Amino acid sequence: MSLASALDRFFRHEAAGGIVLMLSAALALIVANSGLTDLYHGVLNTYFAITFDGEGLQKPLILWINDGLMAVFFFLIGLELKREMLEGKLKNPRDVILPGMAAVGGMVVPAVIYAAINWGNPETIRGWAIPAATDIAFAVGVLALLGTRVPSALKVFLLTLAILDDLGAIIIIALFYTADLKIDYLWLALIPLAGLWFRNYMGFHRVAPSVLLGIILWFFVLKSGVHATLAGVITAFFIPLKDKYGKSPLHSVEHGLTDYVFFLIVPIFAFANAGVVLKGITIDQMFAPLPIGIARGLYLGKKIGVFGFTWLLVKSGVAKLPHGVNWRHIYGVSCLAGIGFTMSLFIGGLSFGEGGVLMNEVRIGVLLGSIISAITGYLVLRNAGNPEVEKA
Repeated sequence: MSLASALDRFFRHEAAGGIVLMLSAALALIVANSGLTDLYHGVLNTYFAITFDGEGLQKPLILWINDGLMAVFFFLIGLELKREMLEGKLKNPRDVILPGMAAVGGMVVPAVIYAAINWGNPETIRGWAIPAATDIAFAVGVLALLGTRVPSALKVFLLTLAILDDLGAIIIIALFYTADLKIDYLWLALIPLAGLWFRNYMGFHRVAPSVLLGIILWFFVLKSGVHATLAGVITAFFIPLKDKYGKSPLHSVEHGLTDYVFFLIVPIFAFANAGVVLKGITIDQMFAPLPIGIARGLYLGKKIGVFGFTWLLVKSGVAKLPHGVNWRHIYGVSCLAGIGFTMSLFIGGLSFGEGGVLMNEVRIGVLLGSIISAITGYLVLRNAGNPEVEKA
């Protein structure tokens, strides 16, 4: 087998995105704790500016990644949400109840655990939402490594849960992570928004003008104080599912963008944000309320929330377990839901800024909670069995 065909086969595997993400995080850890650490942080803190007559944007590279590239990530999430709501897993309300309530439990319980551990500390309590998020690429990547060891319905359950979890994270960012509002820029944002609505309503086929309007919307939203990644989600919802020719611009954009997001944008984000500097870290720091709140929220909170809410709905007769799925499968998936990584690091940056001691503690907590959750979930599901294969 040639190198090209081997690489092609790897990138087509469902687990590829999660594996590349793990490698990016590992590389960040190595570089941040090597002789390249000054270069690593120096590059990330280098300022880049786009200005016209003195007005525009001037940000360090780390914020261009987190505010700019991650807007493209949220654009893809928005496309996926719209598609699933109109013709996929989220179209039938009955199919949404079980994973939907599991997602709610998986967000509420970790936040409560974090808040209980950090209660009374005004400096760290604002990070309550960090362990509430699940990383789709990472979680699905670990599940994909198991192949036919798990039933196909379990993947659908995890995907639906993770999609709804992302929707919850978007709502949290919109409501709780908005800086001081500048109303003038929000009024200006209505101009590209109106253009996006008109193009969607008319079913125009070309996507490039909508993307340009989305970039303008992103600029105004960023300047308004609302987090700019929300512009990506809003723009996605105005990409037509069907155009006037019966074709699907949404499907085309989602298909064309997916590989770039999961094999370029998300790894770049991971490399830029997962660089925990281990030098000088004491045991007291590792077991400080901030990292412990995050790690326990991800590892314990997600399990209690996802498994507990699923158990309550099934035992009360409100919903049924998916076909071929048993309680060991649900427990394993509830562990995988504790892989917060990308979204947890992102919300951590919104909570405490991109530098400083607190953000380093965030990275420690996210990495610990996510790694332990991934290993536990993998081991549980590896030995849970698959009735579909056993019957065959």
